[in-house]
Amino acid sequence: MIQFNQPTCGNLELASGLEWLETNGLGGFASSTILGLNTRRYHGLLVAATKPPVGRLVLLSKLEETVRIDGKPYEISANRYPDVVHPQGFRFLKGFRLDPFPVFTYQVGGVEIEKSVFMIQGENSVVVQYELNSAAGTKSSPAPTVELLVRPLTAFRDYHGTTHENGALNPFVRGIPALASIAPYEGLPTLYMANNAEELRVTGEWYRNFQYEAERERGLDFQEDLFNPLLLRFRLTNGMPATVIASTQTRDITRVAEYRDKEITRRRALSAVSPLPDDFARTLTAAADQYIVGRGYLKTVIAGYHWFSDWGRDTMISLPGLTLITGRYEIARNILREFARAVNQGMLPNRFPDDGESPEYNTVDATLWFFEAARAYLAYSGDLEFVRSELYSVFTDIISWHVRGTRYGIKVDASGLLTSGEPGVQLTWMDAKVGDWVVTPRRGKPVEIQALWYNALRIMEDLARAFGDEGSEKRYRTMAGLAQWSFNRLFWYDKGGYLYDVVNGEPDASIRPNQIFAVSLPYTMLPHDRAIQVVKTVQQHLLTPFGLRSLAPSDPQYRGSYGGDQRSRDGAYHQGTVWAWLLGPFLTAYIKVNGKSPAACDQASEWLSRMHEHLSHAGLSHISEIFEGDAPHRPVGCIAQAWSVAEVLRAYLEDVHGIRPTSSARSVAGGRRTKTSSESPRKVDR
Repeated sequence: MIQFNQPTCGNLELASGLEWLETNGLGGFASSTILGLNTRRYHGLLVAATKPPVGRLVLLSKLEETVRIDGKPYEISANRYPDVVHPQGFRFLKGFRLDPFPVFTYQVGGVEIEKSVFMIQGENSVVVQYELNSAAGTKSSPAPTVELLVRPLTAFRDYHGTTHENGALNPFVRGIPALASIAPYEGLPTLYMANNAEELRVTGEWYRNFQYEAERERGLDFQEDLFNPLLLRFRLTNGMPATVIASTQTRDITRVAEYRDKEITRRRALSAVSPLPDDFARTLTAAADQYIVGRGYLKTVIAGYHWFSDWGRDTMISLPGLTLITGRYEIARNILREFARAVNQGMLPNRFPDDGESPEYNTVDATLWFFEAARAYLAYSGDLEFVRSELYSVFTDIISWHVRGTRYGIKVDASGLLTSGEPGVQLTWMDAKVGDWVVTPRRGKPVEIQALWYNALRIMEDLARAFGDEGSEKRYRTMAGLAQWSFNRLFWYDKGGYLYDVVNGEPDASIRPNQIFAVSLPYTMLPHDRAIQVVKTVQQHLLTPFGLRSLAPSDPQYRGSYGGDQRSRDGAYHQGTVWAWLLGPFLTAYIKVNGKSPAACDQASEWLSRMHEHLSHAGLSHISEIFEGDAPHRPVGCIAQAWSVAEVLRAYLEDVHGIRPTSSARSVAGGRRTKTSSESPRKVDR
């Protein structure tokens, strides 16, 4: 359990950087800081996914709360306005904990009040409860009268933007006091406010000039006005919580205990499927669930909170860590099926846009990660029939498109390697672009694309053999052999003892982390001595406690800090910034080249120790997207990133603790088999 006491909660600067996140399985969420002080335009108590998992709108930004004890008011909220934080309710905040969802404990006027927040799974609904913990009286000193005044502050806008006072808003409150509703703008959802308040009073007031410090630092619009349609007054007594359910549908306030118990049971079940009983594995296993969301009747993966939608690359990389090592094979199959249906001209979608438009096909690596995700699925599940009936023909078509050529110059050339790229586009995971400026274009033959291409060919060779497709088996084996020969001839930088990052005329000798995939993937083209040198180079120049730098500090293009406006941030995104997800493949490669020895596993475990600590910083119980390249490696970017959680969890279980699929399965995937075996951690598959 993650928790903080009064010294932390009372420290405005420290506590405003600690953020909690609740999700609903649809792409919607609730999130803020442990103070309840919103520092981002993405913070809100109800950020609804109106076109799951996208179409996200901030409907309810927050609740302004005042406690009255025997008539004396105490404001327990906190907001940042120009030059002032008001009110300063964090001074009454005695503690905060995730138990399992956010719980705030306030000590005010001799009374203790606990506030909790959770979302109802599968709905755009958030439940906020306030419970009186201690207000008992005696004959000589009667219990005080405790009232709670709650003012909902609404935004009703796209979560990428801000709203400002305007005359188009419809201020009317409809319904009955126990189930009030507001619909301030035509075409946007109705917000229902179920409650057990003693009194509902219509207000219709604008609160102006909220400031979001995180957005100001990012050079974005950081000021907003919010609308307060009504006030709820509760009488707080022991055993009778005050409850508000904000939802896009009508909710029954009398069922709140049922909603709460169901969510607690669901959380406990998530922790129970962790292959290891330690806190690190359990926390990451529970966190993994928050990225798995619905897209229609199928499943997909939110790449990161707060602002990413579902991306093909991120989904395929994340799939093993989010679903397979925890035995959630049905979800994995569902995701693979959804993306297989979206393949077009031999390419997997890079992104499903937030506004529901057609998918974007502008990636060279997402499609190749699709093969590896399917291989891992088969290794764990043994579900050869699914791969045969729903994936194999798709994979065959993908290979054919890559051989004859598809979008953006993606094509196998005479060397048997995969070339790609056109001016003005960014196709690899290093995809930052500002206007017409592609920061790291990497046109030609990027190193990780060749590693993924070879891995895909070997997977297809295995599948063709399993399905009795002898002609294709021989063809894929021949293609893989040519790719391996060409790769070692073209990519090895003998003087440096590592792999070029891109080969395109003059090879790019920048020391980047992309070469680690030539070692970490199940099928590698490198002889062992070269693999060892690659790992040593990456360790020496790129390894940090929170992942791998995207460029060596010795490079003239290195950027060790990440901040400023979008151009400045994107310019540093892949020029030295640390990426947490890369820690996974690095640990896999390190343990592999060291023969899976106990000493190598112990070293990997030690490297992960700082990541254990990180779970209590930034996005609580999650792993951030990126960190600054320079020490102390400040967490930046998204507070919760799918592939960061997935790859750290996967490497921690599969490589550090040796919890891998057993050898009894009907698998064709590189010696990895089905069913996770956790009976003998640190002793399996060594």
